[in-house]
Amino acid sequence: MRKNSCISVVFIVLFGMFARGQSKKWTLEECVKYAVENNISIKQTELDSQIATIDKKGAIGNFLPSVNANASHSWNIGLNQDITTGLLRNQTSQFTSAGASVGVDIYKGLQNQNTLRKANLSIVAAKYQLLKMKEDVALNVANAFLQILFNKENLKVQQEQKVFNEKQYARSEELVKAGSIPRGDLFDVKATLALDNQKVIAADNALLISKLSLAQLLQLKDFESFDVIDDTSAKDENNILAQTPTSVYEKAKESRTELKIANTNLEIAEKNLAIAKGGFQPTLRGFYNFNSRVSYADVITGFGPNPTNPTSVIGYVEGTNQNVLQPNSSAILGKSAPFFDQFSNNKGQSFGAQLSIPIFNGFSVRNNVERSKVSLEKSKIAVEQQNLDLQRNVYIAFTDAKGALNAHESAIASLESRQESYNYAKEKYDVGLMNSFDFNQSQTLLSNAQSEVIRTKYDYIFKIKILEFYFGIPIIKN
Repeated sequence: MRKNSCISVVFIVLFGMFARGQSKKWTLEECVKYAVENNISIKQTELDSQIATIDKKGAIGNFLPSVNANASHSWNIGLNQDITTGLLRNQTSQFTSAGASVGVDIYKGLQNQNTLRKANLSIVAAKYQLLKMKEDVALNVANAFLQILFNKENLKVQQEQKVFNEKQYARSEELVKAGSIPRGDLFDVKATLALDNQKVIAADNALLISKLSLAQLLQLKDFESFDVIDDTSAKDENNILAQTPTSVYEKAKESRTELKIANTNLEIAEKNLAIAKGGFQPTLRGFYNFNSRVSYADVITGFGPNPTNPTSVIGYVEGTNQNVLQPNSSAILGKSAPFFDQFSNNKGQSFGAQLSIPIFNGFSVRNNVERSKVSLEKSKIAVEQQNLDLQRNVYIAFTDAKGALNAHESAIASLESRQESYNYAKEKYDVGLMNSFDFNQSQTLLSNAQSEVIRTKYDYIFKIKILEFYFGIPIIKN
C-alpha cells in the first residue's frame, strides 16, 4: 500500500512538471530572439558573411610574397652522358634536382589595393544583409504573433456567443411553454446555436493554424503545445503618428538597412571599375630563384684505346664489365662526388624584376572595364530606386496606420451602438414583441461588430509596428 502511494506521489509530481512545461507562453521578445538564433535563412546569410571574411584574407594575401619549392628525381636507362664526368655510359643513372622561387608584386596598377578595399566593403555589405534578414524575420514573427492574438480573441468571442445562445435557447424553451413566443422561434434559436458551433470550430482551427505558422517560423517542432501571451494592447506608445510622413522618411534614410546595402553596393561597383582599369597599367614583379642538382655515377678505374674507333678511348668501370665511351678524349677518371658536396657545388641563384606592359589582349581588359561601368550605372540606379521605394513605403505605411486607427475607433463606436441595439432587441424579445428572426439578426450584427473591433485592433497594432520600423524603432527593445 505504501509502495503504491509513493508511485502515485511521483506520478503527480512528474505530471505537474510536465503540465507546467507545456503551459509556457512565449512573449514577442522571446519569439523574435529565438527566430533570429534559429531561422534557416539567417544561418545561410551568416555563412555568406563568413565567405566575405575569407575573401578579405585572400585580398591581404595579394600583398605577400609567393614562395614555391620544387624537387624531382629521375632514372635514365641506356646510353647517356654522365653529367658529372661527361662520359657516355650504357647504364642506369639517377638525377636529383631541387629549387625554390620567391616572387612579389611591386606594382600592379593598384589592383591589390582596390581589391582589399572592395573586400572590406563586401564584409560591410554582408553585415547589412544579415541585419536586413533579421529585421525581416522579426517583422514576420511580429505579424504571426499578432495573428495568434487575433485568433485567440476571435475564438473567445465565438465561444462567449455560443454560451450566450445556449442560455437563450433554454430561455426560449421557457417562453414557448409559457406561450409567450411560438414554437417556430425555438427552432430558429436552435439553428443559430448550430451555426455558433461551426463558428467556434472554424475559429479554433484558425488559431491552431496560426500557431503552426509561427512555430514553423521559429523552427519549432512541437507546435501543438506552443502558445503566446496575450498582453498586447492597441496603443501608440511611441506617439509615432504625431510625426509627419516627411520626418519619418528623413529618419528612415538614416537608419534603413536596405538603403545602406544599396549605397555599399555602389561603392563596391566603383572599386570593381578601379580594379578593371588597373589592367591597362604595367605590372612590375620582383623574383628570386634558387636551384641545385645531384647525379649518381659509377667509379672509373682505367682507360685504353677503343679498337673500333682509334679516336676514342674506353673507360673501365670497377666491379662491372661495362665500358664507358669517351669520344675524342683521354678519359676523365675519378669517383662521383658525395651527395651534399654535389648539391653545394651545383647550386645556382637568380634574381631580378620583371616588367609586363599590356599592349593587346583581345579586348579582355577593355571589355572588363566596360562591364564594370555598366554595373556601376546599374548600382547608381538601384540607389535612386531604393530611395524612391523607401519614400513610397513610408508614406503608404503612415497612411495605413492613420487609416487603421480610424477604422479601429469607428469599429469601437459601432460596437457600442450594436450593443445598445441588441440590449433593446433582447428586451422586446423577452416580452414577445420581437420574433426570433429579427432578434437573431440583431445578435449576428453584434457578433460581427465584436469581431471587427478585434480585427481592426490588431491591424492597427501591426501597421504601427511597421511605421515605427521605418522610423528606426526596433520590433523589440534590446
